[in-house]
Amino acid sequence: MTTQVKIQHSSRDNLVDGHVGKLGYWGLLLVSLSTVFVILTFPISIFMCIKIIQQYERAVIFRLGRITDKKPKGPGIVFVLPCTDTFVKVDMRTVSFGIPHQEILTKDSVTVSVDGVVYFRVNCPVSSVVNVSNANFSTHLLAQTTLRNVLGTKNLSELLSDREGMSRSMQACLDEATNPWGIKVERVEIKDVTLPKQLQRAMAVEAEAMREARAKVIAAEGEMNASRALKEASIVIAESPSALQLRYLQTLNNIAAENSSTIVFPLPIDMMQSFLHRK
Repeated sequence: MTTQVKIQHSSRDNLVDGHVGKLGYWGLLLVSLSTVFVILTFPISIFMCIKIIQQYERAVIFRLGRITDKKPKGPGIVFVLPCTDTFVKVDMRTVSFGIPHQEILTKDSVTVSVDGVVYFRVNCPVSSVVNVSNANFSTHLLAQTTLRNVLGTKNLSELLSDREGMSRSMQACLDEATNPWGIKVERVEIKDVTLPKQLQRAMAVEAEAMREARAKVIAAEGEMNASRALKEASIVIAESPSALQLRYLQTLNNIAAENSSTIVFPLPIDMMQSFLHRK
């Protein structure tokens, strides 16, 4: 396995490093003829030789089909020879694209639909031109495959709760795969996770049942605390008989404050005994 990886890396490196700038005898002859042609047709040929590269662009120049230099040219004015030189402009700005909805089977056998967005930029213009035919399109297809492969190893609960961790995993996988293409994946985000309608209803019923169970537990705890408080209050009242009379009067006061009505209540005999003893 290690040997295969080394062979793959060496083949990729040969696409960029192999025979850079070595044109051979006939190549030097054609370049010399092109230079003489430019000199003879000056200043008309100057319009064919000067190319302007924008600040956010780089130019990869091929001379007789070979890369003239490992480093891209630009920005600014770039000189090319007619008939022998061709160049490719590479945009260095960050590019974003949306991953369309992908049907994914999770680890616990639940089918969900997931989409996302990927932000990347060209890190090495020479590799993006030489090692892959269309870097943007290849990165787009690889992002769809990586999304299915990474999320297919997760449970539904992990998929709904750990989006940030899955985004980092996808970014690491994409960055490693697109590094030979000269692509740097800056950010990966999962936008939406769509569940089947039946699963949504089942999850809603489950959540409602859990809320009702918690409400019953809280109500039972409240009743238990209230019974303990009433028990402690009864002990205090039992120790002082006059406390029961005071509580009785306070209850009547509260009733009279809430409802404007006439209340007739018997006067306790215990309150009259002190007056009878005075006589």
